[in-house]
Amino acid sequence: MDLPVTPPLLPMLARAAERIPPGMSYEAKWDGYRAVVFRDGERTEIGSRSGKSLARYFPELLPGLRRRLPDRCVVDGEIIIVRDGRLDFDALQERIHPADSRVRKLAEEIPASYVAFDMLAVGSHSMLATPFRERRMVLEEALHHTGPPVHLAPATQDHDLALRWFDEFEGAGLDGIVAKRLEGPYRPGERSMIKIKHERTADCVVAGLRTHKSGPVVGSLLLGLYDERGRLQQVGACGAFPMRRRAELMEELAPLRMDGLPEDHSHPWDDWRNAEAHAGDRMPGSPNRWNGQKDPSWIPLRPERVCEVAYDHLQGDRFRHTAQFRRWRPDREPDSCTYAQLEQPATFDLSTLLG
Repeated sequence: MDLPVTPPLLPMLARAAERIPPGMSYEAKWDGYRAVVFRDGERTEIGSRSGKSLARYFPELLPGLRRRLPDRCVVDGEIIIVRDGRLDFDALQERIHPADSRVRKLAEEIPASYVAFDMLAVGSHSMLATPFRERRMVLEEALHHTGPPVHLAPATQDHDLALRWFDEFEGAGLDGIVAKRLEGPYRPGERSMIKIKHERTADCVVAGLRTHKSGPVVGSLLLGLYDERGRLQQVGACGAFPMRRRAELMEELAPLRMDGLPEDHSHPWDDWRNAEAHAGDRMPGSPNRWNGQKDPSWIPLRPERVCEVAYDHLQGDRFRHTAQFRRWRPDREPDSCTYAQLEQPATFDLSTLLG
């Protein structure tokens, strides 16, 4: 490709903050796959956050990107799938499949969209050093008449409107607000933006653990919530413990370990090795299409302890991201930890945002 900015390019990232800062440009935080698009005439590449190509997983986007984007450009954005007026990250994950026939079938049934929010190069001019204020103007001009599958991400400098977006957009599956400095350049790989995400807490059953890659200490705790059938569903995991605390947790949880699941089905996830079991219930050990070499094994614990965790966003019936451990809850009984405690945001139709 004969472009002033060439792949692979690591996208500019964001650091977390508790509040939306004043005096910046604000956008929704899209819950999709970050993607930098490189277009040089008929040649189009879609680079992921890791620098790997996403083009083969979203073939339906390529004609639309060529039709809607400038002939020679580099654009930063997000690949999303919208179903029933909200983002569907699970449908997005299904695209990461080794079978090309499966990918193309899904592309026809549930097509993806691309939301553009930054212009990194146009023609023979790199805009990496250009202030965001000017990059946004160029992007708006280039996508003034855009349409599906390419959308221009709404942006505002109105702080009060950003606060309203923060509350409203969650109902469509978005998980916060991103703030950008108007005079800031584009810094690949650096956390130069600010993200403000929702945070809520839930009391969860600790029903298993995974060991850390560095040795026989706790890597993460596997969390469960009981559904209306009384089945314990894996809702996520919590980690990010200091190394000393990982070793302490391993010793602390040792009396609950059930190494080598018993044959009497006394653990709610003892059928995790059977692929059919994952179709009806959510439990550890499901395949990872991003990393087929990842070890899915885990150590079962008697589901007797409850902990409080902080989470930012629900995706269906699970935490979208790794939860944060807050404290043990010895005052809670495990069977009282149900989905009913989770707050559900008011519904917001994403089509009103994307037009």
